[in-house]
Amino acid sequence: MPKFLRIGVHQSNVSGYTSKAWCIRRAGSTIFLKWGAVEVHGTGSVRTVYWTRLPQEKTIRCRTAQRAQDYAKAAIARRRNHRYEPLTGAIANRRPTAARSAELKQALATILIVDIVGSTAKAAKLGDARWTKVVGLYYAAVRKELKSSRGKEVVTTGDGVLATFKAPAAGITCATAIQKAVRTLGLEIRVGLHAGEYTISGGEMVGLAFHIGTRIAAKARAGEVLVSSAVKELLKAQSTISLRDHGVHRLKGVPERWRLYRVEG
Repeated sequence: MPKFLRIGVHQSNVSGYTSKAWCIRRAGSTIFLKWGAVEVHGTGSVRTVYWTRLPQEKTIRCRTAQRAQDYAKAAIARRRNHRYEPLTGAIANRRPTAARSAELKQALATILIVDIVGSTAKAAKLGDARWTKVVGLYYAAVRKELKSSRGKEVVTTGDGVLATFKAPAAGITCATAIQKAVRTLGLEIRVGLHAGEYTISGGEMVGLAFHIGTRIAAKARAGEVLVSSAVKELLKAQSTISLRDHGVHRLKGVPERWRLYRVEG
């Protein structure tokens, strides 16, 4: 469960003031940090805390779940010593007024990126009319498998699809099912999966997790499904899914190097 801490002395009987907040969430061996300015409205049991703007975020990979757990405990202890007050609930995303942008939605999920390999060459070979028909069948096949696996389509980009899943195993199962389905259309796809936190703002994806998923998909070859170490960590109890070490990679525009794994079978 995430931990929410607000700086300052206890003011549970005061409404309408601004402060700062710091949040920590652990998923396996990965730590997700978030911090920024907040507004506090209401008092007592009906008190609600809102982010005043998109908070800053940071992802820390600790290699083992135990290290991540120790990191979280130490970080929380340090902030309590600096007069952070533990909050009883989540920090909400404020519903926009006419002067504000679209509502922000935040989620921690498994992110799946599907992309057709060699789509430009295929389109040139088939011609506009036939290619449009093939792409229509491709999207229908993808959405059918998303529905079967309880995935949620977030956005389409050209011939790519971005979707989210509550469980990484469901995302991997869906990816392999999509592969088989689109091969009947003469198409090959590349797939990348990453588990992390992201924000949807005005229909656009915001957050490092989205970029990591996109870069992982770009590393995959035709017919490959690649997953991040964050996904592998969450799959420890899923013995039916086989992963092979795909080495350590530098992802364009993403800090540090990332170890990737190839889905087998």
